[in-house]
Amino acid sequence: MKKMKFSLQHLIVCVALLSFILTLISSLWSGYSTDKQTLITNTLETNRVYAQKLAKTTNSFLKSTLQTLQFSSKEIAPFMQNDEGKLLHEANRLKMQTNTFNSVIIANAEGRILATSPQSLQIKNKMLTSPGGQQALKERKPIISKPYTAITGRLVIFISYPIFDEKGTYLGLVGGTLYLKEMNVLNELLGEHFYKDGSYVYVVDGDGRIIYHQDSKRVNDVVVKNQVVQKLMQGKSGAERVINTKHKDMLAGYAYVPIADWGIVSQRPVDIALVPATDMINEMIKKSFPFLLVSLLIIWWISRKIAQPLHQLAHYTENSTENSQEEHMEEVVAWYYEAIQLKKSLLHSLTFLHDKINYFMYQSTTDPLTKLTNRRTMDEQMKKWTENSIPFSLILLDIDRFKSINDTYGHSVGDEVLKFLARKMKENARQHDICCRFGGEEFLILLPNTEKNEAFHVAERLRMSMEAGASPCGEMVTISAGVSSYPDCTSETAKLIELADECLYKAKKSGRNCTIVFESSAR
Repeated sequence: MKKMKFSLQHLIVCVALLSFILTLISSLWSGYSTDKQTLITNTLETNRVYAQKLAKTTNSFLKSTLQTLQFSSKEIAPFMQNDEGKLLHEANRLKMQTNTFNSVIIANAEGRILATSPQSLQIKNKMLTSPGGQQALKERKPIISKPYTAITGRLVIFISYPIFDEKGTYLGLVGGTLYLKEMNVLNELLGEHFYKDGSYVYVVDGDGRIIYHQDSKRVNDVVVKNQVVQKLMQGKSGAERVINTKHKDMLAGYAYVPIADWGIVSQRPVDIALVPATDMINEMIKKSFPFLLVSLLIIWWISRKIAQPLHQLAHYTENSTENSQEEHMEEVVAWYYEAIQLKKSLLHSLTFLHDKINYFMYQSTTDPLTKLTNRRTMDEQMKKWTENSIPFSLILLDIDRFKSINDTYGHSVGDEVLKFLARKMKENARQHDICCRFGGEEFLILLPNTEKNEAFHVAERLRMSMEAGASPCGEMVTISAGVSSYPDCTSETAKLIELADECLYKAKKSGRNCTIVFESSAR
């Protein structure tokens, strides 16, 4: 008999190994692709919300700044033409007390500078010839200028308010400058991105020129080729994947600031955003390898058991002309059952591997810190309810002054406070409610078949429980919450979250530690 090149035992092991490898690769690729898309979607939404919040904050700040200048203009008007000492005092007050401007000037209707702060600028009695100043003198209305080079040689933005007397006669203007390439209020207002991983925030004006960037060297760069900047120049807000002007693949959220015709962009590198997906794959491979090794050892042993009777069957077939061979072949037939058992063993091993992969997939839908449902599962649940016309309410909440807790006690204690809130949410939520971590210190509770008034009581029960509980930081930790409902408030899930966020913002503005329910009449 001619010797076979490959033994049956080796072929069985090779087939089993190929099956394992293909299944593992398919499962890993499927898991990675799903997790990758989820991470991209979540990062885009996180940056969109972050940019939107910064835009609201910036818009409110600029409104407040113009109101401050308006008040100052009314105070200045009576002694505009005859008391330079009071003018200087008011300029110094605006510079020192508001802590908003890098410099302050007061000029008359002809553009002559009557007072400055700081006086070291040495521009008193000079004519205001800068583009921002000339625009303000010409238009005689509140102005937030575009960037320009001032008479001091600095790149600035000029914010001004006109001065009129009681008869409506134009007397001049009061205004302040922000030095764009030096420390200014925008640095304090926008700060660094909350992720320290290459993520950053920048601001552009209506011409696509950068007026704020964490890298001061980028200030005054024109980035109109960036497709996100192009949409901001059209007054749009949103989120998308973009190749920036430095040819880097970024996940950007952007929001328009209407009062100043500015745009705020919050973006994160794609390769950084996808690190968790890569880590998940590495972890799956590491934990699956021992089970794969054990399975291969079992298969090797079983293959030997299978190969031996099959070799006997071949021998009996070659000698089938001899007497009593049928009896021996009948004995071999019993091993067919063992072949079935081998199949079951392989299926069991594959099922075990899939169970492990499903476990890791489950882990990807759970927030690792608080063990609450993450944003991905929350979105899927809301989509399912809306598609099936199931009414529900939504509670959006966050921890009051959480940044102060982190700054005072450290991020480890801050994490304990987040876990403390998660426990309180589970304690106070009902059996069918879904507790989610929305992002950062923001959390969300989905309440199926629940009206917003009933959701309000759940939110209040949680709020009072937090207020009365002993927090990990040793001091009282409170929350603010906003409530909206589907379909009473809106039929769009994104709008539903936005309405709850508006209520949360009102709760913050109302003094915190309270719950605001969205009312249609309030819009």
